[in-house]
Amino acid sequence: MSLLTSAVAAVIRDPAGRVLLCQQSQGHRLWGLPGGRIRHGESPIHAVIRDIREETGTEIEVIDLLGIYQLTGDGCGADLPDVLVHVFRGRVAVGDIAVNAPGRICRLAWHDPGALPEPVTATTRAAVADAIEGRSGVLRDVHRDAEPEVPEADDAPALSAAAA
Repeated sequence: MSLLTSAVAAVIRDPAGRVLLCQQSQGHRLWGLPGGRIRHGESPIHAVIRDIREETGTEIEVIDLLGIYQLTGDGCGADLPDVLVHVFRGRVAVGDIAVNAPGRICRLAWHDPGALPEPVTATTRAAVADAIEGRSGVLRDVHRDAEPEVPEADDAPALSAAAA
């Protein structure tokens, strides 16, 4: 019986239709949606608002539930727990986007949803595709990708105004 972790994320788009992604500062330095784990006794909505405030320094408005994605598999070669990710559709309500949690993320950038950076998480790829298709209330199983190569650190700005 595998462990199950609960997490949250949000697909946030700018007026040009680009999607906000953050790059992990450790591990495989994957690009993913902003978000994080749900704390004990915390609702998914409160968790996503809190996590995005912690990572980006901005407040978001939650629009709706894009879907619930169950991430499974050992594509990275480790015995990782399954993760149930509540992905919301949101928009920036107040504040300027900036890296606010350098221990967790090293960069934030807006990306064209048709040209996501690599390596990107499997959940991000599925959720962005569903968001672009206008779906809501999706229930989807997502399998982890094979372990990516760790990209070299670069001196790119912490927030890229335009990417892709």
